[in-house]
Amino acid sequence: MIENRETIQNRMLNSVSELYDKSQGSFFYDALKPVAIEIENMEKSIETVTKKLMMKNLKDLELEQRIHERTGIKRKPATKAAGYVTITGTKGAKVNENDLIASDTVNFIIKENKTIDDTGHVDVLVVCESYGVIGNVPAGSIQYFPVTLAGLKSATNKEAFKSGYDAEMDEELLQRYYERIQTPATSGNKYHYRNWAKEVTGVGDVKVISLPEDKPNTVKVIIIDSNKKPANPNLVEKVQNYIDPKIDSEEKVIWGCGEGKAPIGAFCTVVSANPVILDISFTLEEKDPSVPNDIMKKDIEDNITAYLRQIAFRENKVSYNKITSIILDSKGIVDFSEFTINGQKKNIPIGNADVPVLGGVNID
Repeated sequence: MIENRETIQNRMLNSVSELYDKSQGSFFYDALKPVAIEIENMEKSIETVTKKLMMKNLKDLELEQRIHERTGIKRKPATKAAGYVTITGTKGAKVNENDLIASDTVNFIIKENKTIDDTGHVDVLVVCESYGVIGNVPAGSIQYFPVTLAGLKSATNKEAFKSGYDAEMDEELLQRYYERIQTPATSGNKYHYRNWAKEVTGVGDVKVISLPEDKPNTVKVIIIDSNKKPANPNLVEKVQNYIDPKIDSEEKVIWGCGEGKAPIGAFCTVVSANPVILDISFTLEEKDPSVPNDIMKKDIEDNITAYLRQIAFRENKVSYNKITSIILDSKGIVDFSEFTINGQKKNIPIGNADVPVLGGVNID
């Protein structure tokens, strides 16, 4: 506990003989006051350093450096979402690398040089200009050219982009550190598989099932992404190839041959968790008129999504009462009735290989 400067000064004054004047303004009072201030500042500095001896009190670069020094674990970086966009235009029109295309929220950079043929369209690879989940856009949302490009008329992404991930947060990095030191990974035990999977950028959480379907020498790794949603096929493939690749570059079967992190003779299969879609419906009885309907609905969606992230791979049900409370605490909601999840007024069970995902919110 840090003593304040007055307490420190009074303690020093008590050590001075009563033969001398120690009142405010006296020589001893004025001489000891700056000393007390310096001692207080020194104690604050010592307390700051002492707190940093505990990993949980570290932040940002300090946390990253300490964890890496102790375990070799590195913070998983942010990634840029990528995918294919179909561009329509006149025959012979050029699509040039580094040209821009955009959705309503973010730009994407074209990564290929192509020419539109007789079909009047061409598929090109694009990468989001910004890192993180901002690049995860729905199908059909990439459709604008920020700058007019000769011969190009329109564009669209036929599939949603899902490969953009934010950098690993301090809480997630610290959790991986605790898992590493509290559940020792040795000789290909289940903690080893869990740690290996979570080393791959984009993986949010992992479940490991040994001997699935009672098959000897087999391991099943179930993953969700950093957004706590089902992993896309590209992420599943990355984890599979990192732990136990099935086919090499020459199309040769190498599954179980120890070509990845998994030990030789162990056959690992990586799969995504299955989504359990939750459709929320309720009747609005009373609302705050100062909150627009779209703001109210978005706040409900954001709050429920945050709750689902918290329980993903950790709880075996979605609580009806918890979501009731979340809706009631959302912006603009005063009272509501007839609340259902997937048409039911009860908890929704979540299987061992499942993850809950918000489908939609319908407000009557």
